[in-house]
Amino acid sequence: MNRPTILTGDRTTGPLHIGHYAGSLANRLRYQDSHDQFLLLADTQALTDNAHDPEKVRRSVIEVALDYLAVGIDPARTTICLQSHLPALAELSMLYLNFVTVARLERNPTIKDEIRARGFGRDTPAGFLCYPAAQAADITAFKATVVPVGEDQAPLIEQTNEIVRRINTTAGCAVLPEARAVIPKGGRLPGIDGKAKMSKSGGNAIALSASPDEIRNAVKAMFTDPNHLRVEDPGRVEGNVVFTYLDAFDPNQDTLAELKTQYQRGGLGDGKLKARLEAILQDLIAPIRARRAELVQDRGYVFDVIREGTQRARERTEATKRDVVSALGLFEL
Repeated sequence: MNRPTILTGDRTTGPLHIGHYAGSLANRLRYQDSHDQFLLLADTQALTDNAHDPEKVRRSVIEVALDYLAVGIDPARTTICLQSHLPALAELSMLYLNFVTVARLERNPTIKDEIRARGFGRDTPAGFLCYPAAQAADITAFKATVVPVGEDQAPLIEQTNEIVRRINTTAGCAVLPEARAVIPKGGRLPGIDGKAKMSKSGGNAIALSASPDEIRNAVKAMFTDPNHLRVEDPGRVEGNVVFTYLDAFDPNQDTLAELKTQYQRGGLGDGKLKARLEAILQDLIAPIRARRAELVQDRGYVFDVIREGTQRARERTEATKRDVVSALGLFEL
């Protein structure tokens, strides 16, 4: 039976955290039952702004793979593969750069925002600026039709489809399919300090391998309503990180709705809410942490998963490259 092909993945810049779980990993667990799913360990992409520290990128390949397997990604149903070991991706990237202008790359809202946030200015790494073409190569090499992304990444999928249309028009046939962006309903989880971006390096994330004490301390430190000074005071739900996390992880949403009403009215303390969230997160992370600890002792298995998945992905992506080269009428040996 033909199933939709889905491509997703993560930059290998460090272990994953619960923001990744809420934003993507939980969905990937469901997708592996209904889609032909490829999960990319994006080490080449990680180098676009980490070329000064390739060791971190290399080390993080295993860390991210461990997290994938620990949460329940099944390599028999999801292909886990290493970006830098798929040469067709680099070859297609170079080819696609001839079908997009520098001006168009610079206008991409996602790239513009990231360049501004990093303060690159005119010192933007060329690999970073050209990332939309590289992502188009990643997506099309697998002939993926579904790509889960955050809302801020949607412009990248739009640009991928622009490139696809130009390739197809030049070839005179639909050699590549367009992809559909799937944006999670919950959006991105904020950091525990209330900042928009959760980052382990920023110290405002809870790792999927966090210890019970680390989880407890993180929840205690969570940003709530600074004006909710006493239990009887009315409190704000909007912008309250504890409620944002409960929205993402609490299995009993009816009870949560009642707690929100009580908090807004007054009479519900932050301590009670944090105790509820901590218990939920402890239950969520405990089996992931235990499974990860087992996998750490069997790194040979993790290496085998990456090797075998990369070999399957290499066959898939090489076939697509040959299709594109042939359709464009380029010289073939």
